[in-house]
Amino acid sequence: MDLLFIRIVFIGFVCVASYVLEPFGLNRIEAAIAGAVIGLGVVLFEMRLRRVSLKQLIGAVIGSILGILGAYLFSLVIRDSLVVGSTQKFLELLVMLLMSYVGLVVGASKGDLLNLAALGGIFGAETKGRKSQKILDTSVIIDGRIADIAETGFLDGVLVIPQFVLRELQLVADSADSLKRNRGRRGLDVLAKLQKMANLNIQIVEDDFPAVREVDLKLIELGKMYEAKIMTNDFNLNKVAQLQGVEVLNINELANSLKPIVLPGEIMRVFILKEGKEYNQGVAYLDDGTMVVVDNARKMMGKNVDVSVTSVLQTTAGKMIFGKFDERASGNHQRPVETKTVGQERKTPVPLSVERVGE
Repeated sequence: MDLLFIRIVFIGFVCVASYVLEPFGLNRIEAAIAGAVIGLGVVLFEMRLRRVSLKQLIGAVIGSILGILGAYLFSLVIRDSLVVGSTQKFLELLVMLLMSYVGLVVGASKGDLLNLAALGGIFGAETKGRKSQKILDTSVIIDGRIADIAETGFLDGVLVIPQFVLRELQLVADSADSLKRNRGRRGLDVLAKLQKMANLNIQIVEDDFPAVREVDLKLIELGKMYEAKIMTNDFNLNKVAQLQGVEVLNINELANSLKPIVLPGEIMRVFILKEGKEYNQGVAYLDDGTMVVVDNARKMMGKNVDVSVTSVLQTTAGKMIFGKFDERASGNHQRPVETKTVGQERKTPVPLSVERVGE
């Protein structure tokens, strides 16, 4: 918003200066219009220049200087070869513009070959600063776990949030679908939470790529321009970005790597939540969402049981733990039998192996 205000003030200043000074022999109204057009052209050039990396900018400057130097040498030849007149002046101007333009374009296109880090100083710091930037994807903002990771202090550098990501998030929050609307609003709440963290540096950038329609491709282009990493939990964006040489930090991969490691034979206590697909199976979930499939636990739904781990399966969605509930070993702790006394009821745990008379 401050940058927009500065741009408007600059255009207004150029317009007023042209109105007062009346350049090019124009009257005041025409001069004011010309000044506004010139100021707008300068602002558009500045907006385009902001997308250029430091390497490309230095390459363009070097190319322009070499082009102007070459044009000067050509102009000396033209002066000695042609009679003084309008043709000579036109050719000198044409050569100057041509060599400057060619030097600018070629220098900018070859600027990425420069190794600024080898020069040290501010150039090395600039490269390091770019590398520490992380661009947030819409999916990772809506997911919400990024805020929990930030609170632990594991995130450093600058978190970059593009304007086109904010626009997509706002469209999701304004959706007619209640589920999408709630997801979008949760994403906005996560952003507000991130901005309140004192240890984070949040930067909202206006860089956009109008020729690119898909947000994922825009993120990849922005990652290339900023030489930054993309934080996401989108599987497809992860693969496409890696193919194009952009580093990706996948929240799902981080979560899978932090899940507890269990070995066959270990005993773990879980809460049986529902029935399994196979006969006499129960299903439980750990705090991190890992599914635990337990044999012989169907009748223990709604209870905490001790499970002996039999195997661990790694899938694309994460880990699955398979275990077995030993009813005999856990009977003394799991099944209460109700006994009644006069005027009150109480529960007395008895072993499951007790046989009733007559059975």
